[in-house]
Amino acid sequence: MPTQKIKKTWLLVPIIGSFLFIILYVIAASLYPGGSQADKNSTGYSVTGNYWCNLLYKNGINGGRNPGQPFAAAGMFVICFALSCFWIFFPIQIGSKKYHRILIQIPGVAAMASSFLLLTDLDHDLVINTSSTLGFIAFVGTIIALYKIKLYKLFALGVFNIILVGLNNYLYHAKGMMAYLPVVQKFSFISFLIWFCLICSVLLSKRWHPANV
Repeated sequence: MPTQKIKKTWLLVPIIGSFLFIILYVIAASLYPGGSQADKNSTGYSVTGNYWCNLLYKNGINGGRNPGQPFAAAGMFVICFALSCFWIFFPIQIGSKKYHRILIQIPGVAAMASSFLLLTDLDHDLVINTSSTLGFIAFVGTIIALYKIKLYKLFALGVFNIILVGLNNYLYHAKGMMAYLPVVQKFSFISFLIWFCLICSVLLSKRWHPANV
């Protein structure tokens, strides 16, 4: 198989991984015993009160055993592997220069690797801040690359996602605003996954080729 086709094949992984992640997310949520930031004694998963991270722990906030944790852990592995493939092969596929490629690949993969620490007893905020900082570097590098290859609509969607990142951080740190964060977080997840899938779809399209850059 030609090298170019091998590279393009890897761009299918983020698309497949995104759909599989959503399926595992739904399964994990359906098995979550209960407890949220709004009501520690509630039953089941609350779209408006629970976070993705709640699904990763062996027990729910209400103290009940969480049978959905293995599915959430599997979902974490799937999405981290899928997005690592994106960060690695996206700059290669578009023919980015070496320094720009490194700017995307190393922080992107490091962000995904550090995300796995959410499954440990390490400080949650430390892990999130580390992963988010690394991911943001790769994210900005990707947006710049999209602008350079004249995929302006995807560039605009990337800028929109940066705004969502800022909104998530504002709601997390602003007094009395965390009640809105679970919903905004889920919307952000969906927006990001759509963005990654659209980028891969365009690069897989026969209408786009690195020679067109």
